[in-house]
Amino acid sequence: MTLSLKTRVLVVDDSAFFRKRLIEMLNKIEGVEVVGEAENGLKAVQASHQLHPDVITMDVEMPVMDGIKAVKHIMADAPTAILMLSSLSKGSAMATLDALDAGAVDFLSKDFEKMSGGREAARAILAEHIYTLAKRHNVQQPALKVKAAKAQIQQRAAYKDHYQLIAIGASTGGPVALQTILTSLPVDFPLPILLVVHMPANFTPAFAERLNAQSRITIKEAVDGDLLKPGLALLAPGGTQMTIEQQGGARSAVRIKDAEATQMYRPSVDITFSSLADTFHTGVLAVVLTGMGADGLEGARLLKSNGSSVWSQDEASCVVFGMPQAVQKAGLSDRVLPINQIGSALVKAV
Repeated sequence: MTLSLKTRVLVVDDSAFFRKRLIEMLNKIEGVEVVGEAENGLKAVQASHQLHPDVITMDVEMPVMDGIKAVKHIMADAPTAILMLSSLSKGSAMATLDALDAGAVDFLSKDFEKMSGGREAARAILAEHIYTLAKRHNVQQPALKVKAAKAQIQQRAAYKDHYQLIAIGASTGGPVALQTILTSLPVDFPLPILLVVHMPANFTPAFAERLNAQSRITIKEAVDGDLLKPGLALLAPGGTQMTIEQQGGARSAVRIKDAEATQMYRPSVDITFSSLADTFHTGVLAVVLTGMGADGLEGARLLKSNGSSVWSQDEASCVVFGMPQAVQKAGLSDRVLPINQIGSALVKAV
């Protein structure tokens, strides 16, 4: 994949060694040009004003000014697509989530080279993120798309009202999108909820803890054997696959298994959705949110073929219109909604 113009990248990290390694990797990606580097957040803010990059890679923990404050300054003055690069500690995970709240678009672990299985695979992952963020940086202003999005919602307003379970899948932009939905649900929300987000294993405990503190319903990272309960949202652990199986009668339990090395998404929306198609048949309301790629498409197809319903996030409110677009192009979306309306729509539907 290439872009017609070079994508200008600013690299920000307090480690000169890491900056050098990252710049070498970026310079080998077709269509990418590193236009500058900075060793702290303050210099990153200054460089962003001077260089006007398309994408900024941003460290979390830095002297003088940390990555979170830098993101806030940049997004307030000259909004830019920012990719956070985080260590694997719980503290860094929480700080990265704060940076996403502040306006950063996506994140990668600093160990993505080791986690992806080598330098070539790591470069491909980095390239995908840079290309995707660069395209997002150049999209038209959201205000120009609001009318079209509302018209689409009105045309596709049909939905069913016999749901037993809500299942939500997301990737890039998903943490903030899920926060928007879940914090709008009442304490007496009557259905269980399953959450699948593309996140590494060290991030999902911190993310579940954060969501639970912000929401009126109970949210936790799922463990093998968890039972589905009304008002309980279970988040698939990073690095695993989450499925659901019947335990006799009306009881349904979570099954957590280590993901296979060949599986691209860990956890995978498709795998969770597909297990629900086998277990719940017509009783699932699946929601596909912002994210790269098409994970969730085949699972949504199975759910629809069994009589369940599928909603998707509209393009205007997506950080990356990949996963929802795949579902919509396949004609599987019963409703297309902006992110700030999905929570209230769920309350009305159940």
